[in-house]
Amino acid sequence: QFENTVPNDVQKALNAIAALPEALMAKLSDTLAAELPLIARDGNFIATGANAELDELRSLRDESRRVIAALQLRYADETGIKMLKIRHNNVLGYFIEVTANHADTMTGNAEAKAKFIHRQTLANAMRFTTPELAELETKIANAAGAALTIELQLFDELTAAVVAAGDAIRAGAQALAALDVASALAELAETQGYVRPHVDLSLDFKITAGRHPVVEQALRRDATGPFIANDCDLSPPSKNSISENGALWLLTGPNMGGKSTFLRQNALIAIMAQMGSFVPAGAATIGVIDRLFSRVGASDDLARGRSTFMVEMIETAGILNQAGNRSLVILDEIGRGTATYDGLSIAWGALEHLHEVNQCRTIFATHFHELTALSEKLARMSNVTMRVKEHQGDVIFLHEVGHGAADRSYGVQVAKLAGLPESVVARAREILDALEQGAIGKAPAVLIDDLPLFSVPVQRARATTPDTRESQIVKRLSELAPDELSPREALDLIYELRGLAAEKAKN
Repeated sequence: QFENTVPNDVQKALNAIAALPEALMAKLSDTLAAELPLIARDGNFIATGANAELDELRSLRDESRRVIAALQLRYADETGIKMLKIRHNNVLGYFIEVTANHADTMTGNAEAKAKFIHRQTLANAMRFTTPELAELETKIANAAGAALTIELQLFDELTAAVVAAGDAIRAGAQALAALDVASALAELAETQGYVRPHVDLSLDFKITAGRHPVVEQALRRDATGPFIANDCDLSPPSKNSISENGALWLLTGPNMGGKSTFLRQNALIAIMAQMGSFVPAGAATIGVIDRLFSRVGASDDLARGRSTFMVEMIETAGILNQAGNRSLVILDEIGRGTATYDGLSIAWGALEHLHEVNQCRTIFATHFHELTALSEKLARMSNVTMRVKEHQGDVIFLHEVGHGAADRSYGVQVAKLAGLPESVVARAREILDALEQGAIGKAPAVLIDDLPLFSVPVQRARATTPDTRESQIVKRLSELAPDELSPREALDLIYELRGLAAEKAKN
């Protein structure tokens, strides 16, 4: 009954585990110690009780004093000499010592003489040995080496037994690995709310409420807020469309808006789906992807004389030359490593090639807003953007993907968040305004008459000198007695403050 309720792969794994040689497993369990050394020649990897001779040698090695004391007690009982001692020195080794008045007991009869062999006579004592004591001394001296020899011999026997059962053990190990992965993915799906994706032979790629599995965990661990889930649909334009090509999304938006995370999460969802895992999304339908190509991040290869831009171009070339209509491609800011017009033209050409030649499902993130105009020319291209809000001069990243195109990248606002000096941020705003108004082409002097060498003190002065009109507004407000104002006086005051504010804004 149980065999009919589990998937075939799981049942095969269970059968492989059941086929493991139980006798060998029991032998390994009984023979090996709980804590094993890294190297066999360190010894102490055979469990106590597995080999009687080894246990005796270990006892001699580790508890020689206790063994000698037990032997001394036995000899004292046999002879009736309570003062009998077993001692040791570097000349005689281990020996039995009794006082001179007990000499007759040790040598008075043939049986005693045969057992206790005289070694030395002193003024007040006599010293003896026995074959047993001599043998014990030798064992103690050689116990460590003999114990290691026995352990290595047992190790060779265990190794031979394991090698003989190698095929069954290999199959069992693979089965355990498969069950481990399956159970781990099942637990992850259950605890994190993953869903079962639908994978078919279409060219669809529709993710509803997709999430990045790693970033989501980091946000949850740091308690910095929930992960903002986003949809992604790179399916062909319509089910009735003659074209069997995937869609191309051109993703624009500000730095720190979440573009790179969005790219990576969809690639990860595709990989997880095709490896047999549930995916971090509300729903997912994915047509089989033959290859996944990505160009994200920046790197260089200085040892081979390749710049960051050269590496980027090599990787992009590989994508454009290999991607097919069943591929998934994610590209992050192609062309950013060179001059603006060069980068724009390369990104433009790559975008058209992906649409017309590769015809693959693609997410193309860029800061070149000029590329959004291609949506009117390329039928399967859609403009999407990371949404933001501006509030009192600051930018708020919503991390939401919506249809449309970004009007700018908010780079100056991000620079301010990063902690650039206020004078640098202010100067950057001035230059940006001039560039957006075309001043750089019409009158370059507008930007360069105040060289950076001389403009820094000016900017510092602007940053540190209080605005006169702002001071007037503050002073006027501080002089007020609100409870003493009539309605007419309050209205006049509002118009007065408004005039000061408007004059400040103009300047």
